[in-house]
Order: sequence, then C-alpha cells, then structure tokens
Amino acid sequence: MASYSTNEFKAGLRILLDGEPYSIVENEMVKPGKGQAFNRVKVRNLKTGRTVERTFKSGDSVEAADVVDVDMQYLYSDGEFFHFMVPENFEQHAASKTVVGDNAQWLKDGIVCIVTLWNGVAITVTPPPHVELKVIETDPGVRGDTATGGQKPAKLETGAVVRVPLFINEGEVIRVDTRTGSYLSRAKQ
Repeated sequence: MASYSTNEFKAGLRILLDGEPYSIVENEMVKPGKGQAFNRVKVRNLKTGRTVERTFKSGDSVEAADVVDVDMQYLYSDGEFFHFMVPENFEQHAASKTVVGDNAQWLKDGIVCIVTLWNGVAITVTPPPHVELKVIETDPGVRGDTATGGQKPAKLETGAVVRVPLFINEGEVIRVDTRTGSYLSRAKQ
C-alpha cells in the first residue's frame, strides 16, 4: 500500500487510521520553539462522518486509504438497498439506507451520483449539487404573488419537502440545491 508523509498532508487527502478510511479536513504544521515540529490534523471518518483531531510528529507516515470516487447512475431502491450502476461497464453496486442517509430524498431514477467505494463497498453517496424535481403537492399560487414575497412548503416527486416562492404551482419542475435543500429557480423547459 502507498503511504503519505506528514509533509504531503493537505485537505481532501484520504488516509487510513485504525483500519478506517478518513479524509483530511484541516492540516496545521506547528513548529514550537523547543522540541520537534508536528502536524495538528482534523480528519473526518468517511464511514460515520465524525470529525476528530489527531497529532502526528513531523516525518511520520500514514497509509493511504484505498478509496475511489465513481460516477454512478441511480437505478432503484428495493426498500433495504439503493442500487447504482457504472454507466461505462454496467457494473452494479448496492448501498444501504444508512450509507445513503438523508441524500435519499434527492435520488430519482437516472440521476448520476458520486459513490465513494472502499474495498469495493459503497461508504458514501453524494447526489449532484443541483437537481430538477417536479412539485407534486403545494398550495395553489395566487395571482399577484411576487418573487420577493413569502414562501410555502412544496412536496417533490422524491418525497422531499422544500420551501418555494408563492408563485410556484403543482406540476412545475424546479431546481433545488441538494447541499442546503433550498429552492433555486424554475427549471429551464
């Protein structure tokens, strides 16, 4: 396996600690007046999402995590697993409900997601930053409602509920930011 020295640490680098894959969030090189230099590193567990802080002596090395990000197309959910396919070779992978988590509300047939694989097993699923979804349930828009006015809840085809401007009606397709869960605009027809 490859390994990284502390002088190669940077944000986004994926390393293996205690047999678990981690991603470096923050790296700070500290040179005290006395003693050896060290790196204060904030890392996020790729399986659980928990962030911890670790300290490494200068010159230490850590193993590289065998983690791969693959663009995969969402196919379907069978209730227990979400199934994805690599478009180039039609290879299929399943991700459990816990791996997908809250991102399930943005998944629609055919959408391309980034699936992070560790030893061939899906550990995270990241939907695209923006998705276009159809509004299936909302209060009717009233003539004269303005874009700068209030907002109302709207249920989307995937089951997600998003706050939208008052002029949006049922049946319209809207753009939603999946990172914040907020309405962006009407979709281009």
